[in-house]
Amino acid sequence: MAKKDPTDLSVEEKLKTLYQMQSALSAIDEKRTLRGELPQEVDDLEDEIEGLNTRIQRIQADIDEFQKAVTQKKGEIADAEASVARYKAQLDEVKNNREYDTLSKEIEFQSLEIELCNKKIREAMSRIAEKNEELNANQTLIDERKGDLEVKKSELDEIMEETRTEEEKLKEKVKELEVKIEPRLLTSFKRIRKNARNGLGIVYVQRDACGGCFNKIPPQRQLDIKMHKKIIVCEYCGRIMIDPELAGVKIDKVADGSEKKTTRKRSIRKTSVASSKKVADANDIA
Repeated sequence: MAKKDPTDLSVEEKLKTLYQMQSALSAIDEKRTLRGELPQEVDDLEDEIEGLNTRIQRIQADIDEFQKAVTQKKGEIADAEASVARYKAQLDEVKNNREYDTLSKEIEFQSLEIELCNKKIREAMSRIAEKNEELNANQTLIDERKGDLEVKKSELDEIMEETRTEEEKLKEKVKELEVKIEPRLLTSFKRIRKNARNGLGIVYVQRDACGGCFNKIPPQRQLDIKMHKKIIVCEYCGRIMIDPELAGVKIDKVADGSEKKTTRKRSIRKTSVASSKKVADANDIA
């Protein structure tokens, strides 16, 4: 049997198909709502862990640089100490005061270099200690975040596992229904649904009002909606309108207000009769 062209569908069939698709999409939205903020929380934790890893790498790079500096300064100290030992040995062989003063100055200069290198080493070691503390703090934080991430992922996977099968069936149903709707109408429906806060692109009339924005609909427009002669949208929110009967929704037709008014009138009438009777009785007694 050949598939019916979407453009050949009557307005009634188009509206019915759209409402069926809306129901399936709303059910999917409901399944996703069950997940709450978990997907966002998982993404945030993953981003935070990635940022902490980057920070740890940077801290470790700083520590490596300071350690290289310490190693370099230790080498310079070793060279300076070797120079001091050599100059001291040469002092025993000097032949005049000029040579002695020159060697003494060299020994003094190398000694100052050793002191400066030791100072640089102490500063570097202090910075390494600070960086190690920062590294440990970040490592502790990243371990905590990984623990939180594992819990959140477990919760999310559990919820998704419960709803996955049903959600897949609903998605398949939506795909089947989309084929039955003409592209232009489908595009309009998707645009309306995207802009709607509650994700409703088609709604039925409820108590003479739009089921999406709850603004009153004039009687003539309600009649047009029931006639199913053309696609009608709400003039306030732009949602597509459908008759409740066509949507398969049962509306209770109980006129609560009129019953209350009738009851009130009857009670007032009874009260008036009772009062008149009392007055008559009083006159009889008199």
